[in-house]
Amino acid sequence: MDYAKLKGHAALWVANIIWGVNAPVCKGVLQSSANPEGINPFALSACRMAGAALLFWAASLVMPRERVSKRDLGLLLLASVFGIQFNQLLYLWGLSLTSPIDASIISTLVPILTLVLATLFLREPMSVLKVGGVALGCLGAVVLVVLSQTTAGGQSSLVGNALCIISAISFAFYLTAFRSVIVRYHPVTVMKWMFLFAAVVALVIYHKPLMATDFLALPSRVVTGAVYVIVGSTFLCYLCVPIGQQHLRPTVVSMYNYVQPVVAVLVSVALGMDRFTPLKAAAAVCVFVGVWMVTKSKSRARLEAEHDLKRNAS
Repeated sequence: MDYAKLKGHAALWVANIIWGVNAPVCKGVLQSSANPEGINPFALSACRMAGAALLFWAASLVMPRERVSKRDLGLLLLASVFGIQFNQLLYLWGLSLTSPIDASIISTLVPILTLVLATLFLREPMSVLKVGGVALGCLGAVVLVVLSQTTAGGQSSLVGNALCIISAISFAFYLTAFRSVIVRYHPVTVMKWMFLFAAVVALVIYHKPLMATDFLALPSRVVTGAVYVIVGSTFLCYLCVPIGQQHLRPTVVSMYNYVQPVVAVLVSVALGMDRFTPLKAAAAVCVFVGVWMVTKSKSRARLEAEHDLKRNAS
């Protein structure tokens, strides 16, 4: 494996480890009937996007300046709609209505959707190895989530689940449809514009719930969780994902979603909230083998290069 791909894999590991504990943290931060002291999901979305925008623009001040064309700014605006606004807002809204277990299971749809969309948009081959890897990883992730459902609070909600499904579709569309503009610039440049667009929209639309939130009266656990969401699962993760997108195919990037339930289970075991059984170990192995299979599957560019090599040799 070359250095570029290793860098992409390392970035995705970091992002998905952080996201692995994001669902239970968000559940403790979001306002609901079971958590009336939490933050309104629309207010948290506005804080999340505005906070990340400030962090990315601050980071850009210490980096070489990149000029982004007007056409690409328009594409980044659309990318922010699908990759940030629809994805994050609908996820938080859905999570506030449904259980973390349902939200985690629905997130396993992202690699499947990305596999289909990459075939449509990027003409990536749907090989047996790739399809098998996605299916195996999905099976392992779902088994892990279901086996851990006794430790997850909340009740299922049809509306909440529907919002999480739309969020998953939106993120899969972002990974495939906007890859060409994402890989053209440095990750900080890409994200400072995407989050600027997202923050402006969020502050305009959700300023009322934001202004209605008494931040000084929030419990310390809610404030700590909100900081984790803004700095960790937003700024750091969205810094790492474009690095993965630059060096790896969309299907490989999306496969790392299956690492999240593995991390969630390990954290629960470490905190004494769950037990690591042989069945869970087998499910975790399925996840990692599935990721490996998709990583080893051949891309369209590699298949075309091999075809040209054979044709020239003949």
